[in-house]
Amino acid sequence: MTKAKPIILWFRKDFRLADHAALTEAGKSGRPVIPVVLLDEAAETFGAAPKWRLLKAIECFDDRLKEIGSRLILRRGTAANELLALARETGAGDIWWTRTYDPDAIVRDTKVKSVLKDAGFGAKSWPGHVLFEPWTVKTKQGGFFKVYSSMWRAVRDLDVAPSYPAPARLLAPETWPASDRPQSWALGKGMERGAQVLARYTHVGESAANARLSSFLRRAIGDYKECRDYPAQDATSRLSENLAWGEVGPRTVWHAGLRAHLKGLGGAEHFLKELVWREFAYHLVFHTPEITHSNWRSEWDAFPWSNLEDEVVLRWKQGRTGVPLVDAAMREMYVTGHMHNRGRMIVGSYLTKHMLKHWRIGQKWFEACLIDWDPAANAMGWQWVAGSGPDAAPYFRIFNPETQAQKFDAEQTYIQRFVAELVTDPGPEALAFFDACPHAWGLSPDDPYPTPIVGLNEGRQRALAAYEAR
Repeated sequence: MTKAKPIILWFRKDFRLADHAALTEAGKSGRPVIPVVLLDEAAETFGAAPKWRLLKAIECFDDRLKEIGSRLILRRGTAANELLALARETGAGDIWWTRTYDPDAIVRDTKVKSVLKDAGFGAKSWPGHVLFEPWTVKTKQGGFFKVYSSMWRAVRDLDVAPSYPAPARLLAPETWPASDRPQSWALGKGMERGAQVLARYTHVGESAANARLSSFLRRAIGDYKECRDYPAQDATSRLSENLAWGEVGPRTVWHAGLRAHLKGLGGAEHFLKELVWREFAYHLVFHTPEITHSNWRSEWDAFPWSNLEDEVVLRWKQGRTGVPLVDAAMREMYVTGHMHNRGRMIVGSYLTKHMLKHWRIGQKWFEACLIDWDPAANAMGWQWVAGSGPDAAPYFRIFNPETQAQKFDAEQTYIQRFVAELVTDPGPEALAFFDACPHAWGLSPDDPYPTPIVGLNEGRQRALAAYEAR
């Protein structure tokens, strides 16, 4: 066994072996590698569903590491303190990690690097969470992109480096340090009975992510542009879950989509555009971190959104607004941990425009409920639909859920799949909502379907009046 100083590899949202620059270089170094996951100050703030999904990612990744002669070490506490203690305990020479770009992560990582270097340890961050690091893609004036279409035109023909292969073996240290048990972190406690329901819909780990990508390429990418807006169709990749936890690398997905595009598959370019939309979110959150908590456009600060979480907000969260397409989308999220993108736009528009509630209410609820929660995409998505963000939909573009349903769910397949009160014989997913939702809500599939909390025309007129008066 080599006596070279070990490398500590700190995994956060990059639970994969392939397309992982730091892991590849560590494996080639001939030095022992100690993979570690921390329940640190950033991870402690995650919502209920993301914490539960983090646990699943950890368990699956630990199994994968064992296949190549390694394992995960788990520690809980402030990142700088825990990594420093672990480095001293193991005699490590270097601590490496993959960069992320949201403000909480940047604050944490900056402190970690400073503490480790001051103590004499090597500390290095590596790329890998995005295709293009936020400081590498610039406008002709040298600034960052504030309009998505301009960014797409700037990057669509750029070379993306090929994915790194997964290492066949990692050298273990002579002695493994002590590790927490994942169950001791109680990451699933916020889910209560909903965890058993969500578990039916997750695709956890690198193998599942690659299978999901392969399936999408075979069955759906050709028609992706035409079919992706129909929530009842299995027309999207659903890779947002795996990208959020780094179970598949963005370069792996990009090159797969590019190969499909070069083969002439019609929807492939639009799929690549969606990857760049994710990039756009991370570039914005890096350059303007206030997007995660404040109106990106300051002129919206005086807009009369209500921050009051009252009975109507509760009904929105419960999927009991009385507007079937809104309620179906909200219940899909509670049952599956995911929401179709068309649904995200509709429920966001309904909350911020028909209900005149602040987008932060929706942002926080998604943060609690989505297994594909991503701080950059969530913030940008909510500000886009509310009208307060960069390159946003105009506020006066108010989605009408009835006409949206007529266009994208004409047979009400999606609505009936999730809203039990609207069908005589509800299916398992409609009933699963009542298994997953809190007992305290006191909901039953035998309840009468509610009348709308705000009429669609009434809400539209009120929203337009508020917009004109701002």
